[in-house]
Amino acid sequence: MGVNRPPSAIRVEIGELALDGFQADPARVSAAFERELARLVGQHGVPLAANGAVTVDALTGLAPLPAGLSARRLGQELARAVHEGLSGHGQVTR
Repeated sequence: MGVNRPPSAIRVEIGELALDGFQADPARVSAAFERELARLVGQHGVPLAANGAVTVDALTGLAPLPAGLSARRLGQELARAVHEGLSGHGQVTR
């Protein structure tokens, strides 16, 4: 009956992260990315999915990241950029 409750679960599936031009260890980048994205989604949700499930094929137009970042920092910044895209910033392809 129109009760507005937060979702009981949020699932974000990332098919591929392409990291061209970075020297950081991909496994460490991925681990930092997952931790930070989980934290951001848990704290802020996924605004693009506020009205129900949504599928996004690609996020483009996001801010560039400096190539010299550590694996941890690169993963965190990448997660923030992806979450910004899921928040309605950047170009979304569905």
